[in-house]
Amino acid sequence: MTELTSQKDAALTAIAGAATLDALEEQRLAALGKKGWVSLALKTLGQMSPEERQEAAPAIQKVRAEVADAIDAKKGELEAAELEAQLASETIDLTLPAPMIPKGSVHPVSQVMDELAEIFADLGFAVATGPEIEDDWHNFTALNMDESHPARAMHDTFYFPDKTGEGKDVLLRTHTSPVQIRTMKAIAAANPGGAPVRIIAPGRVYRSDSDATHTPMFHQVEGLVIDRDIHLGHLKWTLETFLKAFFEREDIVLRLRPSYFPFTEPSVEVDVGFSKQGGRWVVGGHGDDEGHDWMELLGSGMVNRRVLEMGGFDADQWQGFAWGLGVDRLAMLKYGMDDLRAFFDGDPRWLAHYGFAAADQPTLSAGVGAAS
Repeated sequence: MTELTSQKDAALTAIAGAATLDALEEQRLAALGKKGWVSLALKTLGQMSPEERQEAAPAIQKVRAEVADAIDAKKGELEAAELEAQLASETIDLTLPAPMIPKGSVHPVSQVMDELAEIFADLGFAVATGPEIEDDWHNFTALNMDESHPARAMHDTFYFPDKTGEGKDVLLRTHTSPVQIRTMKAIAAANPGGAPVRIIAPGRVYRSDSDATHTPMFHQVEGLVIDRDIHLGHLKWTLETFLKAFFEREDIVLRLRPSYFPFTEPSVEVDVGFSKQGGRWVVGGHGDDEGHDWMELLGSGMVNRRVLEMGGFDADQWQGFAWGLGVDRLAMLKYGMDDLRAFFDGDPRWLAHYGFAAADQPTLSAGVGAAS
C-alpha cells in the first residue's frame, strides 16, 4: 500500500501541474486507463485471500476516487481558462450589421385586398365571405340567370361531375356575387322583409380563360348596398371616393355608360380617366383632356328587383346598388405591372421586386377622410 500511496501522490502532483487538456488526458490514461497503475492494482484483488481483499479493496478504491476527482477538477479549470483565452482572442464587432436573414414578402394581391378592406371599412362596409365551390342556384339562378338565360354563356364555367342532394349543378364560382345572395338571405332570415346591407365580398373566382390579362383563377371584389331611397348618385359617389383613396389622387374622374348585367337594372359600365406615362397606364385626369383617354374599369348598377326578391327582400321597400371589379387589375394599375400571369408564376424574382414587407402594410398614405 506504501507504493500505491507514493504513486497517488506523484499522480496528484502531475495532475495539478498539467498545463493543457492533452497533458491531463495523458495523466488520466496513466492512472485510470486499462493499463494504468490504478487499474492494475484493482486487478490484483482477484489474487488475494478474502481477508487481504477486504483490507486492500477500500484503500485502492479511495485512491481511485481521489485521482478521478483531481482530474475532473483540473479539467474544469483548464476548460475555463481555454474559454477565457478564446473570448479574449476572438472578439466580435457588435457595430457591424447583422447578416441578412431570408424572409418572405406580401403578395401584391394580398396587399391590395388589405387596402380595399381598409378603405371600405372607413365607409362603413363589412367584409363578407362565401364558399368557392358553389351550386348553380346561388351562382346563376338567384342572380336572374335561369338555365336558358343567355348571360350564362358569358361565363366559361368549371363544372363538377356530381350534383348536390337537391339536384343542382356544382361549380367553381365565376364571381363573388353568390356571397351577396347568401348575405341577403341570412339578413332577411333574421329580419323578415329585409334590412340595410353594406358589404364587400373579396375573393378568388374561376373562369376558363388565359392570356396576358386573364387567368383561370383570379380575384374579384364586389360591393353591395341595400337601403331605402338608394340611387345611382350614391353608387357614383361610393366608387369615386374609393378610387381616390386607393390611387391616392384627387383628380379621379368617372364616366358611367349604359350597359347590361342580368343582376342589375339599370346597369352601367364605369370608365376612369387615365394617361400613359413612361410606358405605364396612370389612373387620373379627365378622359377627354389632351393626352388622356377613358379606361373601362368595372361593372355596376342598381340591384334588379328579382335579385332582391331572391335574397328575401321586399323590392317595393328596399333598393340598392352593386358593383364588381378585378383585384388583380387594380394591383396592375397601381403598381405598374403589365402581365397578369406573372401574379401566379411563383417566380421569387418577381415577388422580390413587387412584393411588400409585412411591416409596410398598409401602404396607403391617405385614407378616405383625406380623399373625400
